[in-house]
Amino acid sequence: MTETTPFSDTKADPKCGVVAIIGAPNAGKSTLVNQLVGQKVAITSAKAQTTRARLMGIALHGKTQIILVDTPGIFAPRRKLDRAMVTSAWEGAEDADAIVLLVDPIKQRRHEMIPLVEALIKRPERKILVLNKVDKAVKEPLLALAQELTDMLPFEEVYFVSALTGDGVDELKDHLASLMPKGVWHYPEDQVSDASERLLATEITREQLYKQLHEELPYDSAVRPESYTQRKDGSVEVRQQIVVGRDSQKPIVLGKGGSMIKSIGEAARMELSEVLGQKVHLFLHVKVDENWAEDKEVFEEMGLDFGR
Repeated sequence: MTETTPFSDTKADPKCGVVAIIGAPNAGKSTLVNQLVGQKVAITSAKAQTTRARLMGIALHGKTQIILVDTPGIFAPRRKLDRAMVTSAWEGAEDADAIVLLVDPIKQRRHEMIPLVEALIKRPERKILVLNKVDKAVKEPLLALAQELTDMLPFEEVYFVSALTGDGVDELKDHLASLMPKGVWHYPEDQVSDASERLLATEITREQLYKQLHEELPYDSAVRPESYTQRKDGSVEVRQQIVVGRDSQKPIVLGKGGSMIKSIGEAARMELSEVLGQKVHLFLHVKVDENWAEDKEVFEEMGLDFGR
């Protein structure tokens, strides 16, 4: 965990610890983090592998501060970007006081889930199994899957939740708080994430890119920050670049007469304004770069290690 300046809590005997949320892509990790924190700190999407870098959400539970590491989904990496994301996910679990394995019992993605359970067997951290989407899953197969996974690895606890509706999340949060060690809080009481406003702004735009283009735009796209300027009138001016890998993708993002990029920008601007509590002026433009996923600067902007 990154070194931070401790914040003394006025309550007696404060507790503070780290919980890593891991799982296959699209298991609902970001949605669960948002529920545990009580507000949105991580972007969510129907697309797999939405989270690229580790993002921390900070949840409070009485005297306890729980630092939630929302990791990228762990999958079989093919590209340099994939490898960096998987490395980031495992690093997010290092030195955690507890690891939550979140499983989607409907999609399962067994080719990714089973190796993940096997990898966890050798890890020393306290491990909790959380089966998500209980609002949609059929009970008998859900229980059978829980039994199969606990036979493979004796998880300390098993929880059945719906990250979307919040069912079962309070009970999970109670338990996570009980596992945290005594110690001063690492973040101020009103801080909910360690993401910079600049990074948060790009994440919100990227979420809208995924939401509004669905399957039309492949996973190979990025949002890069260009400038983030506080104006004298109290508003903020944000300029960003949407990067796509092929010329054919640019008109998809722009839309007819610029309608799509306008819609993406308006939705992102409204949400960012709400999150920041100030007026936002958002300017977007599209760039084609076939090799953006091999650009060290792009990796650093995402908080990923470029490696060799």
